[in-house]
Amino acid sequence: MEKLQENYDIDINWRSYQLRPPGSPPISPQRLEQIKASRPQFQRRAREEYGVEVNSGPMNIDSRPALIAEKYAESQGKGKVFHEAVMHAYWQQARDISDINLLQEIAASVGLDTENFSSSLENPEFDAEVSADIDLARQYRLDGVPALVFAEKYLVMGAQPYNVLKQVVERVQAEST
Repeated sequence: MEKLQENYDIDINWRSYQLRPPGSPPISPQRLEQIKASRPQFQRRAREEYGVEVNSGPMNIDSRPALIAEKYAESQGKGKVFHEAVMHAYWQQARDISDINLLQEIAASVGLDTENFSSSLENPEFDAEVSADIDLARQYRLDGVPALVFAEKYLVMGAQPYNVLKQVVERVQAEST
């Protein structure tokens, strides 16, 4: 996504999505084994294609506090840096982003007011914004991540190589001219 932004005039809008919301059935042992077996390939691809070392955090966590915290960060003009810091904490540092103390630490590191941070996580407006994003995903019939929607018209599912995303961006831009 960063490379796309470097090479094209595009706006990226992150939306909330809970892959495993509270109350979801447990992941079967077979599926957990499939996920674990696929990680080395995913890590290799991230390293080779994007120069990123992946060391993902724990599975089966409640990501909603992080999503609500991001809405708070957006309201303070720090949504992008907060999002990047949370993603880094989870995907590179293997940290548990459901931990409120970690989220507050990240908030402080990006310059957010932490005095009201805990109460922001209980703010019904931010919670409603998260729910609206999740409802939008349902309308698009999304049930996995990553899922990218270009120009509210093209859906790209799964981690795709840069060239695939580049082709979609170029098609959208060609159609808009």
